[in-house]
Amino acid sequence: MRREWTTLCGRLLVVVLVLPSMAISCGQNLLDIISPDANVDPASVDPPDPSEQPTGRYRSIDGTGNHGIHFRLGAANTTLRRLTFVDYGDGIASMAGVGRASAREVSNALCADSQPGPNALGASDFLWQWGQFLDHDIDLTEGQNPVEPEPILVPLGDPSFDPTSTGVATIDFNRSVYHPGTGNDPAYPRQQLNQITHFIDASNVYGSDDVRAAALRTNDGTGQLLTSAGGLLPFNTAGLPNAGGTGPELFLGGDVRANEQVGLTAMHVLFVREHNRLAQEIATNDPTLSGEEIYQEARRIVGALMQVITYNEFLPALLGPNSLTPYMGYRLLASPAIANEFSTAIYRFGHSALSPTLLRLDATGNAIPEGHLPLRDAFFRPDRLVNEGGIEPILRGLASQACAPIDPELVDDVRNFLFGPPGAGGFDLASLNIQRGRDHGLPGYNGARQALGLSTRANFAEVSSNPNIQAQLASVYADVDEIDLWVGALAEDPVNGGHVGELAFHIIKQQFEALRNGDRYWYQMSLSPMEIAQVGNTTLADIIRRNTSIGAEISDDVFQVN
Repeated sequence: MRREWTTLCGRLLVVVLVLPSMAISCGQNLLDIISPDANVDPASVDPPDPSEQPTGRYRSIDGTGNHGIHFRLGAANTTLRRLTFVDYGDGIASMAGVGRASAREVSNALCADSQPGPNALGASDFLWQWGQFLDHDIDLTEGQNPVEPEPILVPLGDPSFDPTSTGVATIDFNRSVYHPGTGNDPAYPRQQLNQITHFIDASNVYGSDDVRAAALRTNDGTGQLLTSAGGLLPFNTAGLPNAGGTGPELFLGGDVRANEQVGLTAMHVLFVREHNRLAQEIATNDPTLSGEEIYQEARRIVGALMQVITYNEFLPALLGPNSLTPYMGYRLLASPAIANEFSTAIYRFGHSALSPTLLRLDATGNAIPEGHLPLRDAFFRPDRLVNEGGIEPILRGLASQACAPIDPELVDDVRNFLFGPPGAGGFDLASLNIQRGRDHGLPGYNGARQALGLSTRANFAEVSSNPNIQAQLASVYADVDEIDLWVGALAEDPVNGGHVGELAFHIIKQQFEALRNGDRYWYQMSLSPMEIAQVGNTTLADIIRRNTSIGAEISDDVFQVN
């Protein structure tokens, strides 16, 4: 084992050359150097197994082998890192927010939809739709099995969830899966798992485990992905795990949430078509390639396209122009792991931007015969694509409708009718987000700001300039320190010409710089100069036009309304 560690220290010479001010000794654990807040999987801090080697030209499906030394950094089923600190009620595992109003009470006070109209910057519904599609590429934390319930208390007489004033109504909530080596000791507080790869690698298209990846392929030598009639996703005839049930009436995608709502499903279809288009092109250009090589080459390009659209179009639209630092190449010491504060609170900004209706437009801009689709009727309904015009009407609609402003309010379709009517399977997404932050032991709003080096806020007027939001915050929180992280971030005034406030801007910027800098397969590192030139100029509109019947009726920048 000493020989392996000597080799590893030799590998670190490149780091010393890049960062000469940093002294690294052979006795120092690399995980302590990567990031003081990395909080990576405790099971992976031992010296590397010699059989665990970095991957070659192609990424692994599960994200292992990306880092040259730490084999599991960024891989599926490793812990979320933390940018701040744990704030569990007991410091170990119990719910945070002891003494705060129930999550539903906070939701009722701050998140009810007042229908304020579209956002002021002209962002389209693609702002939240790409945000959701991307989210399902980089993080997934499911509930415990067996369940660990922590039901959300419903206020007496809640018009949606306790209309008969029973006083005992609750909203179901199951605590998140966490690493089994944590949550039993103050030195190792509970740390939740990311069950998919942390990287922007199109795992939502291809899967994060070998079983799912294999089930999505044609395996006929063409390197293509399976489709059903009309070029839609394949149905889940294999009975693999799927949100909404394992039956064959739902589609099978690289991520279990592919059927969540038809706009998301349309994005999955679009990128499966792009993979198959690339596979045909690659096979034509080099007939000597095997089916596996064709698949991997197409997968490599699709992952790069996900990165390009995210950094060239989505992030500038969300954060404002020139928000990220310039890319300076791969950094061995950058941790690409997803942060708990990001996935559990800040990146859920898109829930506020949702529109209550998915527009479905024909090529002339008119509604299709089946009409537009209320969001509450779009959950787990792939039949809406199969029988009602395919993905084109949905994609045209996403490009044509301005999304809601990013603030604490959520449309009723997800605040009372998420996945069903109240009392009949329906949930409140705002309550779930607040409760999830408490489940994960996230600090309060001011605690997070202070930990990140931002100034704390002394009163509610310093959180938001909106008098209504100030009054709503004061109605459910005793002081600014008690504000839940998700709520406080949404309440802030936008900065930098973008859609989000200072706290969200800071965390989103930090996370996406880490995802870029800590990825050995980042497209500017792993593609040829010719490939970079071709991929780097591709837009989401380009991908839509070459994989659908859509043409000039959408603009070149689909993140802005026509």
